[in-house]
Amino acid sequence: QVQLVESGGGLVQAGGSLRLSCAASGRTSSNYGMGWFRQAPGKEREFVTIISWSGRTTDYADSVQGRFTISRDNAKNTVYLQMNSLKPEDTAVYYCAAIRQPYSRAGAMVPKNYNYWGQGTQVTVSS
Repeated sequence: QVQLVESGGGLVQAGGSLRLSCAASGRTSSNYGMGWFRQAPGKEREFVTIISWSGRTTDYADSVQGRFTISRDNAKNTVYLQMNSLKPEDTAVYYCAAIRQPYSRAGAMVPKNYNYWGQGTQVTVSS
C-alpha cells in the first residue's frame, strides 16, 4: 500500500504561481511513476503530467506544457508540481497518483491505470 497526501493548493490570481506537493508513505520502495490529474466541477478527471521513477522521463498535457513543471525527490518521497502563469481554466481539484512501472505514455494518461490516489487539493485561479 502507498498513501499519498497532496498540499499546496489555494487561491491565486491569474498569472500567478503555486507549487503543489505530494508526499508518499508506505511501500515507496517500489518503482512508481507519479502523475498529476485535475478535475473541475462537472468535468472528467484529466491528465496533467507524469514523471518516471528515475525522474528522467516526463510528459505533459498540451494545456500545461511550458507552464507547469513536475519534479520528484525520491529521498523525501515527494513529488512536486510547479505551476506558473496560471489561468482561470486551471481551476480544479488536483490529485497526485502512483502508477507501477513500466507504463506506456498512453496508459499514463488514463486514470484507471493508476494504483494509488491522493485525496486532492483545490486550486482556484481568479481572473
